Amino acid sequence: MNQTVPADTLVAFLRSLRSVRRYAPTPVPDAVIHDILDVGRWTGSAKNTQPWELVLVRERATLEELSRLGQFASHLAGANFAILLVMNAPGNSFDAGRLAENLMLGGWAFGVGSCIGTLAPAADEVRAKELLGVPLDRSMHTAIAFGYPTSPEALKVSATPGIQRVLPSVGRRPLAEIVHVERYGTHLPIG
Repeated sequence: MNQTVPADTLVAFLRSLRSVRRYAPTPVPDAVIHDILDVGRWTGSAKNTQPWELVLVRERATLEELSRLGQFASHLAGANFAILLVMNAPGNSFDAGRLAENLMLGGWAFGVGSCIGTLAPAADEVRAKELLGVPLDRSMHTAIAFGYPTSPEALKVSATPGIQRVLPSVGRRPLAEIVHVERYGTHLPIG
C-alpha cells in the first residue's frame, strides 16, 4: 500500500473522532460537503451491494422538524446540514453503520463535527420519510447532523447538560477488559 500519511498519524485521527451535538453557525462549504458525501460513496458494503442512498438536508425548518422525530435527534435542529441514510431494506443495518462512521470520519477530516440521530419509533421514521419524499418501503433510521463545533467544549460530553445520564463515561474501557484471546475469558495480556 502506498501510504503518504504515517500510520500513527492516521490512528491518532481515528481515535480523535467525537460526537458533536452543538454547532457553530459557520456554513460548511459545498466542496467539503461534496467530499464528505464522496467518502460515504466509497464505503465498503456486503458483496459491494451499496444498499443505500443519501438525502442531504440543509433547510432549517426541515432540520428542526427532523429533530422532533426521535428521542436522540434533538441536535439535528442546530446542525448546518444533515445526511439521512436511506437503506434498501431493514436488514442492511451493518452496512448502515459502516456508512455512518465513514461519513462522520469524512467530516472530521475537515474539522466538521457530527452526531447520529435515530429516527424512532416507527411512526417517526414514517413521518421523516413523508417529509423527505422517501419511499415507504425503504429503511431510514439514521440521520447524521453535521457542523463545525461551537467550541472545544462542544467535544466534551460533560459540557452537555443532562447528557451524563445517557453516556456514563467519556473514556474507553481498557483493551485487557474487552479483548478475549482464542476463547472467551482468556483476556489480552496487559503490556
